[in-house]
Amino acid sequence: MAATALGIVLIAACLCLGYLAFRRVRLMRGGGVDLNLRRRPAGVSRFASRDASAGWHSGVARYRGDELAWFRLTSFRPGASLQLDRNQLEIVDRRLPADAEAYVMPTTSAVLRCRSHGVDVELAMTPGVLMGFLAWLEAAPPGRSTGYRQAS
Repeated sequence: MAATALGIVLIAACLCLGYLAFRRVRLMRGGGVDLNLRRRPAGVSRFASRDASAGWHSGVARYRGDELAWFRLTSFRPGASLQLDRNQLEIVDRRLPADAEAYVMPTTSAVLRCRSHGVDVELAMTPGVLMGFLAWLEAAPPGRSTGYRQAS
């Protein structure tokens, strides 16, 4: 009886992991890029006093016209977990990862604190992804937005 229950749990766990792996491959093949995200920036987070690396989530981002759709890797949700509109997005701050964040992202990553519709998020990305992200921000159609905006 216990062996059967354990077998069912193991099969379910394998199916879940298989689905998450399949989902990541499908997102990456569709033009996705690796992007870590934290909804509560450092210093604002309720975890800031305990652990500076808390709150980071790995995911895949895809550009869809004027929208950046971010899909959390450990989510079973079929759609995007977060969507950022290029016309409302501004970069508030840029920094290197803190020592405590080194295990979450590559050490060459840049961390951008961005604001969209009054909500701050932090995005961590490698230099290649950062270059593509900034190019996407600057490439807004004429008359629709100033594209890349950085708060002073």
